[in-house]
Amino acid sequence: MREPAPLVSRRAVLVGGLGLVLGAACGCSSGGGSRSGGAASASPGSPTAPAASGAGSPTATTSGSASASAPQGTATLPTATPWRPGPGEVQPDVKLRAVELIEALGTWGPGGQGLEAARGRVAALGLPPQLADQAGPLLPAADEAVVEVIDAQYGGILSDSASVLVVCRQWSAAGSTVTAGGTTVDVRLTAASPRWNVTALHPADPGPAAAKLPTLAARVLAQPRIVLPPAAVADLRSGMVHDSVLQAMLTLAGPYSFQVSVVRSGHPLDVFGTDRPSDHPLGRAFDTWQIDGHAVVDPATPHDLVDGFMRAAAAAGSYNVGGPRQLSGGTTSNQFFTDDTHHDHVHAGFSS
Repeated sequence: MREPAPLVSRRAVLVGGLGLVLGAACGCSSGGGSRSGGAASASPGSPTAPAASGAGSPTATTSGSASASAPQGTATLPTATPWRPGPGEVQPDVKLRAVELIEALGTWGPGGQGLEAARGRVAALGLPPQLADQAGPLLPAADEAVVEVIDAQYGGILSDSASVLVVCRQWSAAGSTVTAGGTTVDVRLTAASPRWNVTALHPADPGPAAAKLPTLAARVLAQPRIVLPPAAVADLRSGMVHDSVLQAMLTLAGPYSFQVSVVRSGHPLDVFGTDRPSDHPLGRAFDTWQIDGHAVVDPATPHDLVDGFMRAAAAAGSYNVGGPRQLSGGTTSNQFFTDDTHHDHVHAGFSS
């Protein structure tokens, strides 16, 4: 179970007029909801929420007027721009299929709460309604909810199957109380026509917070140049992320500011399409989807920026660095690698 998200009163939500600041921010740059910019209109940045880390998060806009005249007993939720794939994507409709499902599951208005309503939203997408039964934290007991997808990256992409890691934050309202949270969902798909089918959902399960936050984890969470999504924040708070990963993040935060997509939970247990255990669930890897404000997948992102980050990750101790291009050199013959799965992020794995 993840650490419970904090409850924010309506009074707190309305503080500052239109300057709404809700929790669970992991920051994504503005820009129309594409992969290169994220869903910009609901990017709150409260340092008090358990899902918040890093800087650069724009202030959220709201679905209604955030003023003292709002109806008594109601809550105002942010408005999230739907995520859409940008240029440079491999099989963009595969990602879109996964994202549309997560957005539909985790977003509803008054009267849309509950499992049966969620099944109806899934069926409306032409997908098996029982997928709603696997939604886990995306279906809190709430009158209304909204999901914002931060990033969608491949956990694996083959000719006939795929894993799409949908990284999101969510706000839910029960009466006058808004709860800020979020998760990462490993969405499994198989090839079909005219669109791929979704076969299973695996929401992140970071586990409970450690009784005492490890020192390096606390330093990463306090570092404004490292932006973490909700599930990754919970991973660090669990105490189950290796020091090698945390120290490498801190080292990279010297020359770079970057946004992490996945650390431990929400990632496939095995390297997709194989029976080899992945370093992620062991707490020995992290993925980066944005560097210095540029999405790794965006063709307009300077190659030198991404390649330099990959080499810096290797210098920081990663034995296994994947990205959109094959780099030369390395301390071993396979320290750097590339494939379709890693065209949209930089993977840094550690041996211990």
